[in-house]
Amino acid sequence: MAHGNPLLELRDLGQSVWYDYIRNDLLETGELARLIERDGLAGLTSNPSIFDKAITGSDLYDPFIREALAASGDSSAEDLFYHLAIGDLRAAADAFLPVYEASGRADGYVSLEVSPELAHDTDGTVRNAQALFERVDRPNLMIKVPATREGLPAIERLIAAGVNVNVTLLFAVERYQQVLEAYLRGLETRLDQGLPLSGIASVASFFVSRVDSALDPLIEERVREGEPVEHMLGSLAVANARLAYAHYREVREGERHARLSTAGAQPQRLLWASTGTKNPRYSDVLYVESLIGKETVNTLPPDTYAAFRDHGRARARLGEGATEAAALMRRLPELGIDLQQITDRLEAEGVKAFADAFRHLLAGLEDKRARLAA
Repeated sequence: MAHGNPLLELRDLGQSVWYDYIRNDLLETGELARLIERDGLAGLTSNPSIFDKAITGSDLYDPFIREALAASGDSSAEDLFYHLAIGDLRAAADAFLPVYEASGRADGYVSLEVSPELAHDTDGTVRNAQALFERVDRPNLMIKVPATREGLPAIERLIAAGVNVNVTLLFAVERYQQVLEAYLRGLETRLDQGLPLSGIASVASFFVSRVDSALDPLIEERVREGEPVEHMLGSLAVANARLAYAHYREVREGERHARLSTAGAQPQRLLWASTGTKNPRYSDVLYVESLIGKETVNTLPPDTYAAFRDHGRARARLGEGATEAAALMRRLPELGIDLQQITDRLEAEGVKAFADAFRHLLAGLEDKRARLAA
Protein backbone atom coordinates (compact mmCIF):
# COMPACT_ATOMS: atom_id res chain seq x y z
CA MET A 1 0.00 0.00 0.00
CA ALA A 2 1.48 3.35 -1.02
CA HIS A 3 1.38 5.91 1.79
CA GLY A 4 3.88 8.44 0.48
CA ASN A 5 5.69 7.64 3.75
CA PRO A 6 8.34 4.91 3.44
CA LEU A 7 8.22 4.27 7.22
CA LEU A 8 4.56 3.26 6.98
CA GLU A 9 5.41 1.07 3.99
CA LEU A 10 7.90 -0.82 6.18
CA ARG A 11 5.07 -1.60 8.56
CA ASP A 12 3.02 -2.99 5.67
CA LEU A 13 5.97 -5.25 4.79
CA GLY A 14 6.02 -6.71 8.31
CA GLN A 15 8.92 -4.73 9.76
CA SER A 16 8.58 -2.54 12.85
CA VAL A 17 10.52 0.70 13.19
CA TRP A 18 11.83 1.66 16.61
CA TYR A 19 13.69 4.85 17.54
CA ASP A 20 17.26 4.57 18.82
CA TYR A 21 17.10 7.72 20.92
CA ILE A 22 15.60 9.19 24.05
CA ARG A 23 15.75 12.59 25.70
CA ASN A 24 13.14 14.23 27.91
CA ASP A 25 12.28 16.96 25.38
CA LEU A 26 11.26 14.21 22.91
CA LEU A 27 8.47 13.45 25.37
CA GLU A 28 7.69 16.91 26.71
CA THR A 29 7.31 18.62 23.31
CA GLY A 30 4.93 15.94 22.05
CA GLU A 31 7.43 14.91 19.36
CA LEU A 32 7.27 11.23 20.34
CA ALA A 33 3.47 11.23 20.07
CA ARG A 34 3.79 12.83 16.61
CA LEU A 35 6.25 10.16 15.42
CA ILE A 36 3.89 7.41 16.64
CA GLU A 37 0.89 8.96 14.91
CA ARG A 38 2.55 10.16 11.68
CA ASP A 39 5.10 7.40 11.01
CA GLY A 40 3.74 4.37 12.85
CA LEU A 41 6.75 4.41 15.18
CA ALA A 42 6.45 1.19 17.19
CA GLY A 43 9.10 1.30 19.93
CA LEU A 44 12.19 2.95 21.35
CA THR A 45 15.66 1.84 22.44
CA SER A 46 18.14 3.48 24.78
CA ASN A 47 21.70 2.73 25.87
CA PRO A 48 24.27 4.32 28.21
CA SER A 49 25.77 6.40 25.36
CA ILE A 50 22.37 7.89 24.47
CA PHE A 51 21.67 8.79 28.09
CA ASP A 52 25.20 10.15 28.55
CA LYS A 53 24.73 12.61 25.65
CA ALA A 54 21.22 13.54 26.81
CA ILE A 55 21.99 14.12 30.50
CA THR A 56 25.58 15.38 30.59
CA GLY A 57 25.47 17.01 27.14
CA SER A 58 22.58 19.38 27.95
CA ASP A 59 21.04 21.26 30.87
CA LEU A 60 17.59 19.80 30.12
CA TYR A 61 17.77 17.52 33.14
CA ASP A 62 19.02 20.10 35.65
CA PRO A 63 15.54 20.96 37.04
CA PHE A 64 14.85 17.24 37.63
CA ILE A 65 18.23 16.78 39.31
CA ARG A 66 17.50 19.76 41.61
CA GLU A 67 14.12 18.27 42.43
CA ALA A 68 15.64 14.86 43.23
CA LEU A 69 18.33 16.44 45.41
CA ALA A 70 15.71 18.46 47.29
CA ALA A 71 13.80 15.24 47.99
CA SER A 72 16.91 13.25 48.94
CA GLY A 73 20.15 15.21 49.15
CA ASP A 74 22.31 12.12 49.66
CA SER A 75 21.39 10.47 46.33
CA SER A 76 24.42 8.92 44.62
CA ALA A 77 25.16 9.67 40.97
CA GLU A 78 23.90 6.18 40.08
CA ASP A 79 20.65 6.73 42.02
CA LEU A 80 20.19 10.03 40.18
CA PHE A 81 20.79 8.38 36.80
CA TYR A 82 18.18 5.68 37.39
CA HIS A 83 15.72 8.25 38.75
CA LEU A 84 16.06 10.28 35.52
CA ALA A 85 16.19 7.33 33.11
CA ILE A 86 13.22 5.57 34.69
CA GLY A 87 11.19 8.79 34.57
CA ASP A 88 11.86 9.10 30.83
CA LEU A 89 11.22 5.43 30.08
CA ARG A 90 7.97 5.29 32.05
CA ALA A 91 6.68 8.30 30.10
CA ALA A 92 7.79 6.71 26.81
CA ALA A 93 6.24 3.35 27.76
CA ASP A 94 2.95 5.10 28.52
CA ALA A 95 3.07 6.87 25.13
CA PHE A 96 3.57 3.49 23.41
CA LEU A 97 0.92 1.64 25.44
CA PRO A 98 -1.79 1.95 22.72
CA VAL A 99 0.72 0.49 20.20
CA TYR A 100 1.53 -2.34 22.62
CA GLU A 101 -2.15 -3.18 23.05
CA ALA A 102 -3.13 -2.79 19.38
CA SER A 103 -0.23 -5.02 18.24
CA GLY A 104 -1.19 -7.85 20.59
CA ARG A 105 1.87 -7.05 22.77
CA ALA A 106 4.28 -7.56 19.85
CA ASP A 107 5.36 -3.89 19.63
CA GLY A 108 5.26 -0.71 21.69
CA TYR A 109 8.35 -1.56 23.79
CA VAL A 110 10.96 0.71 25.35
CA SER A 111 14.37 -0.63 26.42
CA LEU A 112 16.57 0.03 29.44
CA GLU A 113 20.04 -1.52 29.73
CA VAL A 114 21.33 -3.42 32.76
CA SER A 115 24.42 -1.84 34.29
CA PRO A 116 27.24 -2.22 31.72
CA GLU A 117 29.56 -3.15 34.58
CA LEU A 118 27.73 -6.51 34.78
CA ALA A 119 28.38 -7.73 31.21
CA HIS A 120 30.46 -10.68 32.48
CA ASP A 121 28.44 -11.39 35.66
CA THR A 122 25.50 -13.77 35.11
CA ASP A 123 23.99 -13.58 38.61
CA GLY A 124 24.52 -9.81 38.85
CA THR A 125 22.82 -9.32 35.47
CA VAL A 126 19.77 -11.37 36.53
CA ARG A 127 19.43 -9.49 39.84
CA ASN A 128 19.87 -6.05 38.22
CA ALA A 129 17.49 -6.86 35.34
CA GLN A 130 14.74 -8.12 37.65
CA ALA A 131 15.12 -5.12 39.97
CA LEU A 132 14.90 -2.64 37.05
CA PHE A 133 11.95 -4.48 35.50
CA GLU A 134 10.03 -4.29 38.78
CA ARG A 135 11.04 -0.70 39.45
CA VAL A 136 9.95 0.66 36.06
CA ASP A 137 6.73 -1.34 36.44
CA ARG A 138 5.51 -1.17 32.85
CA PRO A 139 4.42 -4.27 30.87
CA ASN A 140 6.02 -2.86 27.69
CA LEU A 141 9.53 -2.50 29.11
CA MET A 142 12.41 -4.60 27.80
CA ILE A 143 15.63 -4.99 29.73
CA LYS A 144 18.74 -4.92 27.55
CA VAL A 145 21.24 -7.69 28.29
CA PRO A 146 24.51 -7.99 26.33
CA ALA A 147 25.01 -11.24 24.40
CA THR A 148 28.28 -12.13 26.13
CA ARG A 149 28.96 -15.75 27.11
CA GLU A 150 27.93 -14.84 30.66
CA GLY A 151 24.84 -13.10 29.30
CA LEU A 152 23.46 -16.27 27.68
CA PRO A 153 22.40 -18.06 30.89
CA ALA A 154 21.09 -14.74 32.24
CA ILE A 155 18.84 -14.39 29.17
CA GLU A 156 17.46 -17.90 29.68
CA ARG A 157 16.78 -17.28 33.39
CA LEU A 158 15.15 -13.90 32.79
CA ILE A 159 12.80 -15.24 30.10
CA ALA A 160 11.88 -18.14 32.42
CA ALA A 161 11.13 -15.50 35.11
CA GLY A 162 8.83 -13.57 32.74
CA VAL A 163 11.13 -10.58 32.10
CA ASN A 164 11.06 -9.07 28.57
CA VAL A 165 14.61 -9.04 27.18
CA ASN A 166 16.30 -7.05 24.43
CA VAL A 167 19.53 -8.98 23.78
CA THR A 168 22.15 -6.48 22.65
CA LEU A 169 25.68 -6.36 21.16
CA LEU A 170 25.21 -9.31 18.80
CA PHE A 171 27.73 -9.45 15.95
CA ALA A 172 28.16 -13.14 15.09
CA VAL A 173 25.64 -15.57 13.61
CA GLU A 174 26.88 -18.36 15.90
CA ARG A 175 26.32 -16.24 19.01
CA TYR A 176 22.87 -15.29 17.70
CA GLN A 177 22.04 -19.01 17.37
CA GLN A 178 22.98 -19.41 21.06
CA VAL A 179 20.80 -16.43 22.01
CA LEU A 180 17.76 -17.84 20.20
CA GLU A 181 18.41 -21.17 21.93
CA ALA A 182 18.52 -19.41 25.34
CA TYR A 183 15.18 -17.74 24.56
CA LEU A 184 13.52 -21.02 23.58
CA ARG A 185 14.89 -22.82 26.65
CA GLY A 186 13.61 -20.04 28.91
CA LEU A 187 10.13 -20.40 27.38
CA GLU A 188 10.26 -24.21 27.68
CA THR A 189 11.13 -23.90 31.38
CA ARG A 190 8.03 -21.74 31.89
CA LEU A 191 5.88 -24.14 29.90
CA ASP A 192 7.12 -27.12 31.94
CA GLN A 193 6.27 -25.20 35.13
CA GLY A 194 2.76 -24.50 33.89
CA LEU A 195 3.40 -20.74 33.64
CA PRO A 196 1.91 -18.57 30.86
CA LEU A 197 4.00 -17.69 27.79
CA SER A 198 1.77 -14.96 26.39
CA GLY A 199 2.97 -11.42 27.00
CA ILE A 200 6.67 -12.31 27.21
CA ALA A 201 8.63 -10.59 24.45
CA SER A 202 12.23 -10.56 23.31
CA VAL A 203 14.29 -9.17 20.45
CA ALA A 204 17.83 -10.06 19.42
CA SER A 205 19.69 -6.86 18.52
CA PHE A 206 22.08 -7.78 15.71
CA PHE A 207 24.61 -5.01 14.98
CA VAL A 208 25.23 -4.19 11.35
CA SER A 209 27.32 -1.19 10.25
CA ARG A 210 30.14 -1.86 12.72
CA VAL A 211 30.82 -5.16 10.93
CA ASP A 212 31.50 -3.33 7.64
CA SER A 213 33.59 -0.73 9.49
CA ALA A 214 35.80 -3.56 10.80
CA LEU A 215 35.98 -5.64 7.60
CA ASP A 216 36.21 -2.97 4.87
CA PRO A 217 39.83 -1.97 5.69
CA LEU A 218 40.88 -5.64 5.48
CA ILE A 219 39.12 -6.10 2.13
CA GLU A 220 40.75 -2.89 0.83
CA GLU A 221 44.13 -4.37 1.82
CA ARG A 222 43.39 -7.53 -0.20
CA VAL A 223 42.33 -5.39 -3.19
CA ARG A 224 45.69 -3.57 -3.02
CA GLU A 225 47.37 -6.98 -2.99
CA GLY A 226 45.61 -7.83 -6.28
CA GLU A 227 42.63 -9.88 -5.07
CA PRO A 228 39.49 -9.18 -7.17
CA VAL A 229 37.25 -8.63 -4.14
CA GLU A 230 36.02 -5.03 -4.55
CA HIS A 231 32.43 -6.40 -4.65
CA MET A 232 32.78 -7.41 -0.98
CA LEU A 233 33.17 -3.83 0.23
CA GLY A 234 30.05 -2.65 2.06
CA SER A 235 28.38 -6.05 1.53
CA LEU A 236 29.57 -8.23 4.37
CA ALA A 237 27.53 -6.74 7.23
CA VAL A 238 24.31 -7.26 5.26
CA ALA A 239 25.38 -10.80 4.27
CA ASN A 240 26.07 -11.58 7.96
CA ALA A 241 22.61 -10.28 8.92
CA ARG A 242 20.93 -12.27 6.14
CA LEU A 243 22.48 -15.49 7.45
CA ALA A 244 21.16 -14.69 10.93
CA TYR A 245 17.68 -14.16 9.44
CA ALA A 246 17.92 -17.45 7.51
CA HIS A 247 18.58 -19.23 10.82
CA TYR A 248 15.63 -17.41 12.42
CA ARG A 249 13.29 -18.55 9.62
CA GLU A 250 14.50 -22.15 9.89
CA VAL A 251 13.88 -22.26 13.66
CA ARG A 252 10.62 -20.33 13.36
CA GLU A 253 9.25 -22.94 10.98
CA GLY A 254 10.32 -25.90 13.12
CA GLU A 255 8.27 -28.16 15.43
CA ARG A 256 9.87 -26.85 18.61
CA HIS A 257 8.79 -23.29 17.85
CA ALA A 258 5.32 -24.49 16.80
CA ARG A 259 4.81 -26.11 20.23
CA LEU A 260 5.73 -22.87 22.00
CA SER A 261 3.62 -20.74 19.63
CA THR A 262 0.61 -22.97 20.31
CA ALA A 263 1.12 -22.23 24.02
CA GLY A 264 1.03 -18.48 23.30
CA ALA A 265 4.73 -17.64 22.82
CA GLN A 266 5.91 -14.84 20.59
CA PRO A 267 8.88 -15.26 18.25
CA GLN A 268 12.11 -13.56 19.34
CA ARG A 269 12.43 -11.14 16.43
CA LEU A 270 15.74 -10.01 15.04
CA LEU A 271 16.28 -6.29 15.59
CA TRP A 272 18.76 -4.57 13.30
CA ALA A 273 20.93 -2.24 15.39
CA SER A 274 23.81 0.05 14.45
CA THR A 275 21.97 0.86 11.21
CA GLY A 276 23.29 4.40 10.77
CA THR A 277 25.73 4.42 7.83
CA LYS A 278 29.26 5.21 9.02
CA ASN A 279 31.03 5.22 5.62
CA PRO A 280 30.17 8.41 3.65
CA ARG A 281 30.72 6.50 0.37
CA TYR A 282 27.63 4.38 1.07
CA SER A 283 23.96 5.33 0.92
CA ASP A 284 22.70 6.86 4.16
CA VAL A 285 19.87 4.30 4.11
CA LEU A 286 21.92 1.25 3.07
CA TYR A 287 21.28 -0.71 6.27
CA VAL A 288 17.56 0.02 6.21
CA GLU A 289 16.82 -0.77 2.57
CA SER A 290 18.93 -3.96 2.57
CA LEU A 291 17.33 -5.51 5.67
CA ILE A 292 13.56 -5.20 5.16
CA GLY A 293 11.70 -8.40 5.96
CA LYS A 294 8.80 -9.89 7.89
CA GLU A 295 8.96 -10.30 11.66
CA THR A 296 11.95 -8.00 12.10
CA VAL A 297 12.59 -4.66 13.79
CA ASN A 298 14.94 -1.87 12.73
CA THR A 299 15.93 0.64 15.40
CA LEU A 300 16.97 3.87 13.71
CA PRO A 301 18.98 6.78 15.10
CA PRO A 302 17.32 10.16 14.35
CA ASP A 303 19.45 11.04 11.28
CA THR A 304 18.84 7.66 9.60
CA TYR A 305 15.15 7.80 10.52
CA ALA A 306 14.79 11.22 8.87
CA ALA A 307 16.80 10.11 5.80
CA PHE A 308 14.68 7.00 5.24
CA ARG A 309 11.47 8.94 5.73
CA ASP A 310 12.71 11.45 3.13
CA HIS A 311 14.09 9.19 0.38
CA GLY A 312 14.00 5.55 1.46
CA ARG A 313 12.58 2.83 -0.76
CA ALA A 314 10.63 0.09 0.95
CA ARG A 315 10.95 -3.34 -0.63
CA ALA A 316 11.27 -6.67 1.18
CA ARG A 317 14.80 -7.81 0.31
CA LEU A 318 15.93 -9.59 3.46
CA GLY A 319 14.88 -13.07 2.38
CA GLU A 320 16.79 -12.77 -0.92
CA GLY A 321 20.36 -13.82 -1.55
CA ALA A 322 20.99 -16.21 1.38
CA THR A 323 23.11 -18.44 -0.92
CA GLU A 324 25.15 -15.46 -2.14
CA ALA A 325 25.50 -14.23 1.45
CA ALA A 326 26.89 -17.60 2.55
CA ALA A 327 29.33 -17.59 -0.40
CA LEU A 328 30.55 -14.09 0.54
CA MET A 329 31.17 -15.08 4.16
CA ARG A 330 32.95 -18.30 3.08
CA ARG A 331 35.38 -16.17 1.10
CA LEU A 332 36.75 -14.51 4.26
CA PRO A 333 38.90 -17.42 5.54
CA GLU A 334 40.25 -17.88 2.00
CA LEU A 335 41.45 -14.27 2.25
CA GLY A 336 43.06 -14.93 5.63
CA ILE A 337 40.36 -13.03 7.55
CA ASP A 338 39.15 -14.57 10.81
CA LEU A 339 35.54 -13.40 11.22
CA GLN A 340 35.16 -14.84 14.72
CA GLN A 341 38.21 -12.95 15.94
CA ILE A 342 36.69 -9.75 14.55
CA THR A 343 33.20 -10.29 16.00
CA ASP A 344 34.74 -11.19 19.39
CA ARG A 345 36.68 -7.92 19.26
CA LEU A 346 33.57 -5.94 18.29
CA GLU A 347 31.67 -7.45 21.23
CA ALA A 348 34.49 -6.56 23.64
CA GLU A 349 34.69 -3.02 22.21
CA GLY A 350 30.91 -2.65 22.49
CA VAL A 351 30.89 -3.74 26.14
CA LYS A 352 33.76 -1.34 26.89
CA ALA A 353 32.13 1.58 25.03
CA PHE A 354 28.91 1.22 27.05
CA ALA A 355 30.83 0.85 30.32
CA ASP A 356 32.93 3.94 29.46
CA ALA A 357 29.78 5.93 28.59
CA PHE A 358 28.16 4.82 31.86
CA ARG A 359 31.19 5.91 33.89
CA HIS A 360 31.36 9.23 32.00
CA LEU A 361 27.65 9.74 32.65
CA LEU A 362 28.05 9.08 36.39
CA ALA A 363 31.07 11.41 36.59
CA GLY A 364 29.08 14.13 34.78
CA LEU A 365 26.14 13.62 37.14
CA GLU A 366 28.49 13.83 40.14
CA ASP A 367 29.71 17.23 38.85
CA LYS A 368 26.14 18.45 38.24
CA ARG A 369 25.08 17.21 41.67
CA ALA A 370 27.86 19.18 43.38
CA ARG A 371 27.17 22.29 41.31
CA LEU A 372 23.39 22.24 41.68
CA ALA A 373 23.52 21.37 45.38
CA ALA A 374 25.79 24.40 45.90
